[in-house]
Amino acid sequence: MTDLTEIKAAARKAAFVRRKEAHARNIPGAAGHLSEVLAGYRGVPLAGYMPIRTEIDPLPAMAEAAAHGPVGVPVILGEGQPLKFSRWQPDGALREGPFGAMVPEADDFFEPEILVVPLVAFDTRGGRLGYGGGFYDRTLELLRGKRAALAIGFAFDAQEAEDLPLEPTDQPLDMIVTESRILQFSR
Repeated sequence: MTDLTEIKAAARKAAFVRRKEAHARNIPGAAGHLSEVLAGYRGVPLAGYMPIRTEIDPLPAMAEAAAHGPVGVPVILGEGQPLKFSRWQPDGALREGPFGAMVPEADDFFEPEILVVPLVAFDTRGGRLGYGGGFYDRTLELLRGKRAALAIGFAFDAQEAEDLPLEPTDQPLDMIVTESRILQFSR
């Protein structure tokens, strides 16, 4: 395999298997470290995500953060476009968005300064392998072009990979939080 697309597909496939196994363990308090990190940014506009399939669940940490400031979730407007973020409340009305992720029933868009980012795999240098649509890479590039934006990858430890097939357009993470640790990177 020499084609980067094929290499990324193989890396994703292996990571999905590891993530599924970690998800099946139903780890209690998996969002504890994420809550700990976000507590240091009370009131700063942030965006999390509505977990789909076997993604680690950030909702407990997002609910805590929503008591102190705006919290949003991503809304996909179209292929090749950056994400928009609509204000979310723990008990707010939701509708199904693209790819099965739930989004707020009424759009109330804002720009977050902190993004809790889902992923398929990560490395210990802040690299992230996503689903392949480039939504978070485009979004982080746009937001970072305006001001500092903190990107926190949230994943199971099992999603760590040694050699991710990354490209120059892949936006690095500033931090990775798992069920057992917090990794920070200086850029």
